[in-house]
Amino acid sequence: MKNVLVSMAMICMVTVPVSAYAADEASHAAVATDGAQAGGQAKAGMSHGEIRKVDAAAGKLTIKHGPLENLGMDAMTMVFKVKDSAMLSQVKPGDRIDFVAEEVDGALTVVKLEKR
Repeated sequence: MKNVLVSMAMICMVTVPVSAYAADEASHAAVATDGAQAGGQAKAGMSHGEIRKVDAAAGKLTIKHGPLENLGMDAMTMVFKVKDSAMLSQVKPGDRIDFVAEEVDGALTVVKLEKR
């Protein structure tokens, strides 16, 4: 009987720390995955396109783009305003870009732009 109690005590001593270690590792893995997903989601929220025309005077870009999921639009070529006029000097016709467009004051506007 004494051997059974000692064996049970040994099993408990080993099981509890192992369970705590596994739970801690799982929480670290979840944090790492969440961080990777957040970065992926940021990039996933961007649309892809190609600059066709830069109209600095009007503050507009003509972009041939893929689907704009956040706006429910199919792929096409269209003109966008830009949130920041500095974006206009970052690109030229033929440049491939990743961008986010939103409706701002009733106009489709590029609010984020990254050259690929």
